[in-house]
Amino acid sequence: MTKDGKRRLVLLLHGPNLNLLGERDPATYGTATLDDLVAAATAAAAEVGLELEHVQSNAEADLVEAIHGARGRCAAVIVNAGALTHYAWSLHDALDAYDGVKVELHLSNPAAREPWRSVSVLAPVVDGAIAGFKAHGYPLAVAAAARLLGEREETSP
Repeated sequence: MTKDGKRRLVLLLHGPNLNLLGERDPATYGTATLDDLVAAATAAAAEVGLELEHVQSNAEADLVEAIHGARGRCAAVIVNAGALTHYAWSLHDALDAYDGVKVELHLSNPAAREPWRSVSVLAPVVDGAIAGFKAHGYPLAVAAAARLLGEREETSP
């Protein structure tokens, strides 16, 4: 809850192919399923007084709509956009129009992979990124969002 008693809701977004986690390339992404990762993030959020809402879609437009729907409703967005990270300017623009805390999240370390993965079009409009920690990244991303929310509350009138 915020100082004024409002609940703090975090939107956790997952992009294309992340519904296949646990089956798809476990050496790169780990063995945790999407449900496992959402459960870990939900538990981490509850520990710091946040609520978590989750959306996964293989369609870019659905993710844009989810970000639009978070405006004025969610305190933070944590986004693992998958391959859309590297070319989805519509996600960049949607996140840019969102004024809450924004954390980019990756299971793998994109900078250590194919060269095309080293550029994130989301990076210029998010507060920070957590990458390369596989399933451990989810509680880290929630902790980062909570910390940034706390800092914003401390500096707000």
